[in-house]
Amino acid sequence: MQQPLYGLIGGKLGHSYSKIIHEQIADYTYDLLPLPTEAEARVFMEKRAFTAINVTIPYKQFVIPYCDEVDPKAKAIGAVNTIVNRDGRLYGYNTDYAGFSYLAKAHGVDFADKTVLILGTGGTHSTVAAVCRDGGAREILTASRTGRDGALLYSEAMHRRDVQIIINTTPCGMYPNVGQCLIDPKAFPRLEAVLDVVYNPFRTELLLRAEDCGVTAAGGFEMLVAQAVFAAEHFTGSTLDTDTLIPTISRRLRHQLANVSLIGMPGCGKSTVGAALAKRLDKRFVDLDAEIERRTGHNIPDIFAEEGEEAFRRYEAEVLAEVAKGNSQVIACGGGVVKNPANSRALRQNGPVLWVRRPLSRLATRGRPLSKGGEALRQMEAERTPLYTAAATAELENNATLTEAVDKAVELFEADETL
Repeated sequence: MQQPLYGLIGGKLGHSYSKIIHEQIADYTYDLLPLPTEAEARVFMEKRAFTAINVTIPYKQFVIPYCDEVDPKAKAIGAVNTIVNRDGRLYGYNTDYAGFSYLAKAHGVDFADKTVLILGTGGTHSTVAAVCRDGGAREILTASRTGRDGALLYSEAMHRRDVQIIINTTPCGMYPNVGQCLIDPKAFPRLEAVLDVVYNPFRTELLLRAEDCGVTAAGGFEMLVAQAVFAAEHFTGSTLDTDTLIPTISRRLRHQLANVSLIGMPGCGKSTVGAALAKRLDKRFVDLDAEIERRTGHNIPDIFAEEGEEAFRRYEAEVLAEVAKGNSQVIACGGGVVKNPANSRALRQNGPVLWVRRPLSRLATRGRPLSKGGEALRQMEAERTPLYTAAATAELENNATLTEAVDKAVELFEADETL
């Protein structure tokens, strides 16, 4: 008898959280099934050797002809992301619709009488457009790289100053190619909200820029969890308590996967607090300075002495860009990491940034190339304080015991509204 097979098919799945999500929803084993080519996807679908699957980029339209029956909603959208095998017959559904609806509602985004700009023309575009249309959007614009089929070029879309909601349905900014962005939200003076279906990282460059504009910004993680819960109902044939499951699982997994980054003056205790915090939260501890030394093969005082601060800052940015892509880490950064705005953005993409604060008189200075104490230290603090303020999501006082500092850090992490 064939073993039940549940899983996800797609071109590249190294970034996927679907396995850990589904295995918290129900008691089946869920596998990631990468199919890099259409030939492999064709063989997989023809064999029908699965119980139920989810479908992601680039196969949401490709799988439709293999389905014996397609749910009317999925047929109207033209994209299938959930397929159930019942006695050899394949039934196709689209749970992305309900998932995206959940995301918008959870963040108070109302499409009624709004001008919406959708980035991308793939299968997810069709789903998002259907939600916007059903939500009463006044006008739905589409932008793409090519401008084919009536879409605007991204450069043309930037001139539509009446846009109120932007939705990214492309893989732009998705792990591992983080930091990429198709348009600048600052170009849209009437902008109210930006939604991004990308879920890894939690906050793409597009969302970080939207936050800088002070508008509602939400990533695709909640949508991913919601569509998985709705898919699990099809997988199991059971009605689930979606109103409870979706926020509970979303919050639990975001806390599990999130990074916590520590910034602050040299000698303020970031590494000591960070190591203890990582142990408390069951996350991996990364001392960024130690990681720079490991990767370059040189200790930091020698880098400063032989190559200068500019070279060190370049190494720091390169190492941090890679480290910050990861998950479930506590990252203790060097005191000057905030001198490069790109570093602060990298830290913010996957979790909160805590500014560790300690009186100047208690800062350790031994062995620190730029931290010699006295007037120079006071000047450094004055110069960096605005940078710490801009980069941090919360402040962490470290002026008592280590236990008290870690307790407070945990409290700040648990209370972070982005998680």
